[in-house]
Amino acid sequence: MTKAPAKSGMVRKLRCAIYTRKSSEEGLEQEFNSLHAQREACEAYIASQRSEGWVLVRDQYDDGGISGGTLERPGLKRLMADIEDGLIDVVVVYKIDRLSRSLADFAKLVEVFDRNGVTFVSVTQSFNTTTSMGRLTLNILLSFAQFEREVTAERIRDKVAASRKKGMWMGGVPPFGYRVENRKLLVDEDAAAHVRWIFARFIEIGSCTVLAREVGQRGIRTSRGNRIDKKYLYRMLGNRAYIGEAVHKGESYPGEHDAIIDRETWDRVHAILQESPRTRAGRTRAETPALLKGLLFGPDGAAFSPTHTRKGDRLYRYYVSQTVLKYGAGSCPVGRVPAGEIEATVIDQLRAVFRQPEIVAGTWKAARVHAGGITESDARAALQQLDPLWDELFPAEQTRIVTMLVERVDMRKDGLNVRLRVDGLSGLAREMLSGGIGEAA
Repeated sequence: MTKAPAKSGMVRKLRCAIYTRKSSEEGLEQEFNSLHAQREACEAYIASQRSEGWVLVRDQYDDGGISGGTLERPGLKRLMADIEDGLIDVVVVYKIDRLSRSLADFAKLVEVFDRNGVTFVSVTQSFNTTTSMGRLTLNILLSFAQFEREVTAERIRDKVAASRKKGMWMGGVPPFGYRVENRKLLVDEDAAAHVRWIFARFIEIGSCTVLAREVGQRGIRTSRGNRIDKKYLYRMLGNRAYIGEAVHKGESYPGEHDAIIDRETWDRVHAILQESPRTRAGRTRAETPALLKGLLFGPDGAAFSPTHTRKGDRLYRYYVSQTVLKYGAGSCPVGRVPAGEIEATVIDQLRAVFRQPEIVAGTWKAARVHAGGITESDARAALQQLDPLWDELFPAEQTRIVTMLVERVDMRKDGLNVRLRVDGLSGLAREMLSGGIGEAA
């Protein structure tokens, strides 16, 4: 009997997935882009292996505009999930670095491939990760790819450093007062006028806390429309770009752009900034408006106005009754009081409120309609925080707080009666809780 011919061995079907990636989004809107070119080359390679049982899966795994330095890529995540589900046998890429530029990250991917019996193939760098030689080749190629990436990064850093030393603008958000044209900093005259005013005003008052409030009142905002706060002002006052310099790693170099602030103004500002907040407060105290202006009243109900005299280099401040100013000495039982003494007495009473917030309770009940979500316990906590900060505040800030808290101060034979504002406590507490008060400058 003649034997039947032996059946030819069955070729195992291998499901092939193509992964494509492009680092930048440039050109992705084109009808035929880099991702399409990668896919076309991979499809041709799979077709050439049809006799080995290779077939292309329908799903596409593409990542456009995403760096190969991270594994957080939507297309790659779907690919790895399908591998774990046993839906793929071969991963095909145009080049190794399309899958990953990091040797450590690629090792993680290969571990997943091995665990699921998946082969990895690069159509332009022919090797197979199921063999030891393929693994060696892969590691060598990845090492060189990572080395090239690090060398490129070093070249870029060196170029940026050299450019900065030449005073060139190397990108980023331009300082307030400048705009960028053709990769150069140009003065924006409208914003530059605000910068000059900010520097000049800081020389006058020496306080970024007060200055931030005045900037807000003037409606000055950053080029992006954000509010300018105290921290922003400190950064602005310390930015050497305003005197025409470029800074790289703490070193200053002459810049290509024009200065907005002259050197004399810069030096005066930084002489002030080198002083402690307490010293600055003492230096500006004599220039501060009277603490109780418009708040102090005598036994006859007449208002007291601030005044002063000088003897030599010393300044003596007083509050004088309007009755005395109209009708002369003797027309009021309390005609004139030393400003320092009466102000210190009022501040002591206010600080007693800060230290003993139970004094607030009666006023707070009347103020609840103005509280705006601030509870009495919130107010107590905020006022207790203010007491130890009081001596660090600039006189102008102290004056503002007194005006916020005090409705009027009546002088009587038996002492002072300080009447608090019903809405002032909640307003002050709200500022404290939001961080609006907290530093002297």
